[in-house]
Amino acid sequence: MKRLTTPSAQTSLHAITFLVAFCSFTYELAYSELLTVMYGGTVTQYGLTIGIFFSSLGVGSYIAKQFDETRPENVFRTELYLAFTAPAGLLFILWINTAAVPQLLPEILLALLARLPVVGIGVLSGFELPLLLALVKNLDSPSLSLRMRWMTNGIDRVINTLVGLLFHTSDSSSEYDTYSTVLAMDYLGGLISALIYVFVLYPSVGLIVSVFVLALINAAAALFFTCRFSSRSWGVLATENRDIITHEQTVVFIITIVLTATLGGAVVSYRTVDETLTEYYLEGNIEQEYPPETVNVEITTQFTTQYQHVVQYNRSWTGSSKNPLFSGQTERCLRLDTAIQVCDSTARPYHSGLVDVPLSMYPNTTDTDVLLVGGGDWIALDHLRRHNVSVDHVDIDAEFMRHAKTNPFLAEYHDDAYTYEHAQTYQADIYDYLQRTDTQYDVILLDLPGAKTDDLLSVYSTQFYRLLGDSLTETGVIATWGYSQYTYPAHQKAYFNTVSAAGFTQYQSYYAYDDYNGDGQAVRGERFYLFAPDTSRPIITPANGTQYVKKYRSQYESKQWHPIPTYRGVRPNTLFNPNYEMLIDTQRKQAPISDRFERLRNMTVSDLI
Repeated sequence: MKRLTTPSAQTSLHAITFLVAFCSFTYELAYSELLTVMYGGTVTQYGLTIGIFFSSLGVGSYIAKQFDETRPENVFRTELYLAFTAPAGLLFILWINTAAVPQLLPEILLALLARLPVVGIGVLSGFELPLLLALVKNLDSPSLSLRMRWMTNGIDRVINTLVGLLFHTSDSSSEYDTYSTVLAMDYLGGLISALIYVFVLYPSVGLIVSVFVLALINAAAALFFTCRFSSRSWGVLATENRDIITHEQTVVFIITIVLTATLGGAVVSYRTVDETLTEYYLEGNIEQEYPPETVNVEITTQFTTQYQHVVQYNRSWTGSSKNPLFSGQTERCLRLDTAIQVCDSTARPYHSGLVDVPLSMYPNTTDTDVLLVGGGDWIALDHLRRHNVSVDHVDIDAEFMRHAKTNPFLAEYHDDAYTYEHAQTYQADIYDYLQRTDTQYDVILLDLPGAKTDDLLSVYSTQFYRLLGDSLTETGVIATWGYSQYTYPAHQKAYFNTVSAAGFTQYQSYYAYDDYNGDGQAVRGERFYLFAPDTSRPIITPANGTQYVKKYRSQYESKQWHPIPTYRGVRPNTLFNPNYEMLIDTQRKQAPISDRFERLRNMTVSDLI
């Protein structure tokens, strides 16, 4: 077979070093983000993953001394194994967090199993640098061209002069230094990988497909290595006189071709791959607040904006008892990331509680100024329109707001509220907006996601609530929804201490009410809070409210301002000293071991996946 024009052996090995370092460092970022999605806590997951990955690199480097330096095909096999392990590890983590069988295991064991792919990738990545260093070191002679050698020697002289200002240096050797150059390519690959992953790969194809792209690069590196150095017929880039010769088996080479083609197909069809695997995970994890086998989920729409993952789905009651959640067997819901945003059963009562109840405290005229934070689904704005007040609406996600305008499900509830003539919508970060504006508001409505990830802790901080307080009129209040103090007591204590530290002293609490499941009985729904810096604020006035507030006037007319309780030994949450007690976990708690064994006996084949 005709040999093609190829780069030198040393240049080829440096290029491979760059590629494998690119993949290894990016795997670290991708798996850190994946485990954050699964278990929450960005700092915790990134810290654990980076620590496990680097320790595994050390283990791999130590094991690599057992390898035969005369068998360079070990480099080829390492890249092949990485190309398989990385996507397989991703699928494994999805499986243990979704399928029924793994849920029978103790939670601590599941958490340990989820880290095994990180260990595997770290150990395999630890093989790479020692193997490549050994190959470069064993080259019989420098294989750089005269021009390249002249260039690198010139760079070395400049660096030697600069470093010599601070350290003792030597210029006794002007040859291309093996170890420092290979290490430089390794670290350069790490830098480039971080930049490309953060600014190109992850925003373009998402987390799941990023892993498949990296695995494809590993497979391509394996193919390039064997085509450059193989003694067999597929060594189309090999030269006649070469220091490195590989003799890999035909079956292994064929496996590499098949794996590369499979990964290439996954990358080409990245939208299908991403949607399929995301739906698999979401359908197994959405509505985990409820007992097993009571709520079934079917994803109907999902996409990712710059700021969040949007999921619309149908949930159906499949339990043996009467449906306590909603009327009928099925309803539509929408989630932003992991937080539920709106369902058919809650859309009206939730927004009535958030908007109509506090607006009963103020005149229904354009002289009443309202700041709506969040609310990109436009439903809260529809309720504000009924009060004929002036509204400044601030939401950071313009893409979701555009989607919500024409989404049939949401349009049923917002009734084109984005056309309201007394509202001005700003696509902006709320911190930036509050720091720029001088407007004072009578009511500030917080229609924000719950504190489920530490990315959201900034809008549950003392700094945020101080900015809100500075934007209130002398009689202004803040209205927001909140979690139950009985279900999430640690969150409640941290939240109240945070709001209190921001200068608020008074609060009211109340609930939304409705006949959620159609049985003719109105029951309590979402909980809400009103916060004020002093007692000179109006109270809820049902007579001035909407039909909803008047209907449930007995629940609201006796509400009064009370001092905000504070708790000893509980830190407020701040931007630079976060209190992770503020985070809440709505995942279903693991059943007792006896119940898990009973479920195991009743499992079918479908439960395996």
